[in-house]
Amino acid sequence: MENWRRMMDTSGLYDITRTISPALAVWPGDTAFSYVHNLRKQAGDAVNLTTITLSPHTGSHADAAYHFIDDGPSPAAMPLAHYLGPAHVVTIDRRSGGIVPADFAGHDLTGMERLLIHTWVSDTPDGVWPEDFPYPTVELVDWLAARQVVLLGMDSPSVDAFASADLPCHHRLWAQGMVHLETLVLAGVPDGVYELIALPLKLDGVCGSPVRAVLLRRMYWLRR
Repeated sequence: MENWRRMMDTSGLYDITRTISPALAVWPGDTAFSYVHNLRKQAGDAVNLTTITLSPHTGSHADAAYHFIDDGPSPAAMPLAHYLGPAHVVTIDRRSGGIVPADFAGHDLTGMERLLIHTWVSDTPDGVWPEDFPYPTVELVDWLAARQVVLLGMDSPSVDAFASADLPCHHRLWAQGMVHLETLVLAGVPDGVYELIALPLKLDGVCGSPVRAVLLRRMYWLRR
């Protein structure tokens, strides 16, 4: 019988996740992360036991369709395979406003299945809320969908403008069969093609999920 073992070169491992702590900035008006100790070893208990409070949109996260569609799925029912696989990391110069296809001129996007957009927002400290951040346009979403892209990842906190009430890109991404990640941190990641792993938790009845998002520079199968 043949056995296959998955091997990864960890020298090419990038953690692209914001650290969740009480100091982490959240969307204005959303629930900040906090925790309390129910048990403490220092107090003579057998273990340390904590209870956490946070929004599903804390830090690096996946929006579920239920976030913007009443009958949309929660994280437990989102298309899991979209959140792992080949991903292009591309740095663009745009500082604010809508991101359009022209922002990617000169980049090699051959075979693109997932796109992670690196902007200045990745350099923002965890405790600082980015102001006037860049966000995708419907034009960009349709351009990506025509190229069979299944996931769009942003270092910005939303795929729509901060003041948007109708969330056109949230809706267009889902209508095009795509999922999205928000508030990634791509500082220090060279542009290129990676393997993305950014699975949402299997949460039911809620509108999103934090993810532990990582990129692997090289991944291969070793037969033994």
